[in-house]
Amino acid sequence: MKLTDLASDLAPLETLPAGAGGLEVAGLTADSRKVTPGALFVALSGSKADGAAYVADAVSRGAVAVVAGHAVDADVPVIVVDNPRRFLALAAARFFGAQPQTMVAVTGTAGKTSVASFTRQTWAAAGLAAAQIGTTGVISPTREEYGSLTTPDPVALQKLLSELAAEGVTHAAMEASSHGLDQSRLDGVKLAAGAFTNLGRDHMDYHPTIEDYMAAKMRLFDTLLPKGAPAVIFSDDPWSAEAIRVAKASGLDVRTVGRAGGYLTLKRVEHFRHKQVAEVHAGSDIFEVHIPLAGDFQIANALVSAGLAISTGVPAAKALKALEHLKGAAGRLELVGHTKNGALAYVDYAHKPDALKNVLESVRPFTTGRVIVVFGCGGDRDKGKRPIMGEIACRLADVVIVTDDNPRSEEPATIRSEIMAATNGATEIGDRAEAIRTAVSMLSSGDTLIVAGKGHEEGQTVGSVTLPFSDHAELTKALEELKN
Repeated sequence: MKLTDLASDLAPLETLPAGAGGLEVAGLTADSRKVTPGALFVALSGSKADGAAYVADAVSRGAVAVVAGHAVDADVPVIVVDNPRRFLALAAARFFGAQPQTMVAVTGTAGKTSVASFTRQTWAAAGLAAAQIGTTGVISPTREEYGSLTTPDPVALQKLLSELAAEGVTHAAMEASSHGLDQSRLDGVKLAAGAFTNLGRDHMDYHPTIEDYMAAKMRLFDTLLPKGAPAVIFSDDPWSAEAIRVAKASGLDVRTVGRAGGYLTLKRVEHFRHKQVAEVHAGSDIFEVHIPLAGDFQIANALVSAGLAISTGVPAAKALKALEHLKGAAGRLELVGHTKNGALAYVDYAHKPDALKNVLESVRPFTTGRVIVVFGCGGDRDKGKRPIMGEIACRLADVVIVTDDNPRSEEPATIRSEIMAATNGATEIGDRAEAIRTAVSMLSSGDTLIVAGKGHEEGQTVGSVTLPFSDHAELTKALEELKN
């Protein structure tokens, strides 16, 4: 693709030397290490470094032109733009071209993965070729690949969307993280609808205040969705009113779901050990929906996903019927097994205060014995949530074991001590595998065990090394050892 075709109306091409617009661009990247001959290098400024420092490296590897937020010295044409991140997202969309015809994005602190998964499953039940993109990776009719970023960088994202379209995927649901939204990673995605789940404390190491965090989430509504597009909003969160306000001010078609919802109204819920029965009103129609997942938060996620599916063409009756066959997203209150005496053992991705609160409250209605929880907090992340999570665990669980999560560059014992400071009677076991074995050995009839924090993850990051580790595998092993 010629530079003038790639960057036309995205950058001031009139500032380039004569003939530079005719340069052939063979790829684009913001990582100088990934530059190949013929690539366009986009220099991004981050919290730790200015991409302009890597221009010489990019040119030495074959970059034919550079885009930056300020003037830089280079032996190739340089285009200066106001927002290099947005340029990269829009240019990547133009370079790769195709996307699934119907794209939706969901934002919020918790529930994004489940909503994306449930939406994909609902579309599939309606006979549509559907995919999901997010924290657990990519799932489509032809692939299931593990990922590490909630919202991929724009080049990887657009390449993926192009591949999905080529595979025949017509509908795709993706997670929109606050980082991804703030850094314009989704700006090149053509969205048909968007959704908001909830807001709780998270990423306070990145966002200065909770209001800034919410504002980043709201870029989905006030910047990315086209006017008139459906905005599906969970109605029962403390931040729902603000999401509704932003969506209305942005000219979106607001569709609320939940107990206070006007689009899908939850009237009644009965909790059982492995399912919930909900009465849902959709306009003048009333549906009894059997959701095969535990927890109020899963009902919320299911309703948001149904709202997205209906908003993109699936009949309400068919969408709500599909909820009866949902499979939980990997690592989201995932039942791993049970003991001989019937105690249940789950893994859950809860690694923030509200998520831990939700999962512990969700298992209480069907737990006749004790709720036991094993959890820790990650290093190099929001330190303020550590005592908050310690207090929540001790208030809502009967037995608490504090262990290591992903300590990264921090001293694991320091992280544990900051959690333990807010606990009363918790047990500290640094080795996560030992902590899980200890918790399993405690299980009695009627008990429920939650191993929280890592969910689907298959590694534990200690220092700069990620070691193989799976809560699911360790819990399975401990349960088998107990049975033998």
